[in-house]
Amino acid sequence: MYIEILDHLNKTKLNIWTDFLKKSSLEPDPLVDRTALLWDSETLVAAGSRYGNILKCIAVDESYQGEGLTASVITALKNDAFSEGIRHLFLYTKPKNKMIFEDLFFYTIAQTDDVLLMENQKNGIENFLATFPDNNITGKTGCMVMNCNPFTKGHLYLAETAAKECEKLYIFVVSEDKSTFSAQDRLEMVKRGTAHIKGVTVLPSGPYLISAATFPTYFLKDKENTEEIKCLLDIEIFSRYYSKKFKISTRFVGTEPLSPSTAKYNAALKSNLSKYGIELKEIPRLKCSGSPISASMVRSLIDNGNVQKVKELLPYTTYEYLLDKGILNQEG
Repeated sequence: MYIEILDHLNKTKLNIWTDFLKKSSLEPDPLVDRTALLWDSETLVAAGSRYGNILKCIAVDESYQGEGLTASVITALKNDAFSEGIRHLFLYTKPKNKMIFEDLFFYTIAQTDDVLLMENQKNGIENFLATFPDNNITGKTGCMVMNCNPFTKGHLYLAETAAKECEKLYIFVVSEDKSTFSAQDRLEMVKRGTAHIKGVTVLPSGPYLISAATFPTYFLKDKENTEEIKCLLDIEIFSRYYSKKFKISTRFVGTEPLSPSTAKYNAALKSNLSKYGIELKEIPRLKCSGSPISASMVRSLIDNGNVQKVKELLPYTTYEYLLDKGILNQEG
């Protein structure tokens, strides 16, 4: 047997890999950077893939199970990630596979009926949250989870409105670097834009509040309810760790008239957060010229060089930040 790790599968190997996964009741996931293929002569007997720090599409031929091939694939993917400086790894899988990956030193973060999320660092999420001070406020504490790509007047309005209802408001800025603006830039824009609001603390979400953009669906039979399945996992992580750490009783979101998938996500939050004693409050989105302000609208205007219109939709702190970074040009 031998194993190879590839960043691109030619047509022949792609077809073999696709058929192999389907025999294991898995769908090929297009979001992969590297794929490990374990061969017995010319027969593919095990496989696994990696997308950044997420391991996925791990399968072993039925007739080869019990021979430790899952460990071989995981070890190969780990070593490949380590060679790129990636040490903290995550994997999503079916809950029934829990013991398999526990034996390979992966630890459960959260689990629902459909999804199990694990990491290769014991108590990783607890250790991450322990880096932040505890919330010593006895009054109402709320939170928002935002991407802010970039931070607009719409985001500012949501933060100011939510803060009026709380003694303390946490804003978690999504840490995934899958956006036009880097996680560091987005975090800084939010910090600058909310510095004047009493009771607001801006924090990175860390690697645990993972966006729908990278949530894998390759092992889910019920693809139609992906948004709700992802949301239930998000709620489990948020409620079990974040809300307890920061004593959060209310989560705020903006209404979503533009994105049906985000609107579904908000509806799922509303239906399920209450089971954990957490209230969800929707805040009507701020409009400009009759349309809700959106970060995607701002990005489009930036691409088109419409600086004047961009300026109308951004707090001055964001506008100044983008000028300093050379992303916008000062008007003559």
